[in-house]
Amino acid sequence: MPIAGRFNISIIVIVSVFLSLTLSGCLGLATKDNTQAIAPPAEELLAETAEAEVLDATGTGVDGPVAANNQTDNPFEAPATGQVSDPAMPPTDIWQRIREGMQMNYISNSRVQRELDWFQRNPQYMARVVERARPYLFYIVEEVERRGMPMELALLPIVESAFQPFAYSHGRASGIWQFIPATGRRYGLKQSWWYDGRRDIHAATNAALDYLQKLNKEFAGDWMLALAAYNAGEGNVSKAIRRNKRHNKPTGFFSLRLSKETRSYVPRLMAVSQIVKYPGKYNIALKPVDNAPYFDRVKIDGQMDLALAADLAGIDLEDLYTLNPGFNRWATDPKGPHYLLIPVEKTTQFRQKLAELPAKKRVRWVRHKIKNGETIGGIAQKYYTTTAVIREVNGFRGNRIRAGKSLTIPVATRRISRYSKSAPQRQRAIQHTPRRGKKIIYRVRRGDSFWEISRKYNVNVRSLARWNGMSPRDTLRPGKRLVIWTRSKYAISSIKGLNAAPPQNDIVRSIRYIVRRGDSLARIASRFKVTVAQLRRWNTLPMGKYLQPGQRLKLKVDVTNQL
Repeated sequence: MPIAGRFNISIIVIVSVFLSLTLSGCLGLATKDNTQAIAPPAEELLAETAEAEVLDATGTGVDGPVAANNQTDNPFEAPATGQVSDPAMPPTDIWQRIREGMQMNYISNSRVQRELDWFQRNPQYMARVVERARPYLFYIVEEVERRGMPMELALLPIVESAFQPFAYSHGRASGIWQFIPATGRRYGLKQSWWYDGRRDIHAATNAALDYLQKLNKEFAGDWMLALAAYNAGEGNVSKAIRRNKRHNKPTGFFSLRLSKETRSYVPRLMAVSQIVKYPGKYNIALKPVDNAPYFDRVKIDGQMDLALAADLAGIDLEDLYTLNPGFNRWATDPKGPHYLLIPVEKTTQFRQKLAELPAKKRVRWVRHKIKNGETIGGIAQKYYTTTAVIREVNGFRGNRIRAGKSLTIPVATRRISRYSKSAPQRQRAIQHTPRRGKKIIYRVRRGDSFWEISRKYNVNVRSLARWNGMSPRDTLRPGKRLVIWTRSKYAISSIKGLNAAPPQNDIVRSIRYIVRRGDSLARIASRFKVTVAQLRRWNTLPMGKYLQPGQRLKLKVDVTNQL
């Protein structure tokens, strides 16, 4: 090549290198101005974390107000999925949509770190939760976003129930949002033999968000206090705030004296939120979940056999129950709600086939000829329905029936055992789960309670309830079969033993009661579900002596039975 040509090429190379270096410097300067894109030195990170240790939920420190350490952006990484969000295009992965909608301040302290450590030691836990959340997450995110609420709240069912639609706690809380019966009814969640709205994904999600919005308003916009109240009850949180105010202490969540469960509750949600936002940092893989509807809500205009509905939709019966866990039995509630959640890809087929099916053929009907000695309750039990349904269908009131007459009764189109996610079948599956020890079948007698049976067989009350898919607060009906697992040779307690003072544990508490004007032993005994004889024995009260206002009484109360 000629020298001149080589000279020209050299000039071009030099200019190119110069321009590259100049542009690199400009980019470097731009990056330095963007503090979110640069990781600070380790010493600075440690200082920031140490500062956050003394912050409460409102950014108030132990020694007075300090700047809140809002670590909403992790300096180490971008979202682990690698998805770059284009403002003009909605994200395809629901996790990215959740990240973009997060609003709550992240506070790093030992309580949050303890929860993060647990998730890091158990990465398979989140993998299971993601699969259970898949059918429900889009709908929840849609509702949270529609209300302008922090997207962290869409992750609350992970803390409440691990997204298990049939979750049931020892405190009688049910569903992915874990409503107790009273709160559920307060927020419009119907609970009947056929249906429990606390497990209805559509109804319970709206009720939970209504409740959280109400709590947020009550606690002046502090979401951490609202979440604490969702777990512990607004009365307990308000009481803790008043206590701190009397002692001139901060009133943010991390400064309050609350129950052990509630003290871990909010940090656990914060930990889950951090994991969703930065899964790579915690070595936890989040499988993508489509940012698209999973189900449609379809009106059915009356009672319908769930097995028949599954056939019309072309899906497994278990999958239908997973989307509609609120239905307790083999059919929907004859008094509503009259809708089903159906996978979006099956909705058109389901609607078409439903329109072709006459209303009278949406359940199967049988004629039952009444025999001598039969009762309406016994007949209802035989056909897995209710006396109310039999009376309504056959147009009579009361429970009197006559032998020789016939009743029209709606019945299931499949064997009852095929409805594996109905309440009786779920309970039967729990009772048949193999466990350690000797299995005993116990038939409930009139007057029995979980506490008395547990004492009789020397087992834990909560364990006894759990073995039977129940809560210690649930009512035991005579004739019901219970499964008991005992590892030692049990001895049936004597009557004296059963009437003795119960052990001081989580279930039975010793309390002091101050007598009020108008109180009587019978009224106090009824209120705390004890007997008058027990009150007299615990307080050495002689017969015929009247109570006086202000008098202190000692009671030993089964706390699980105080409704």
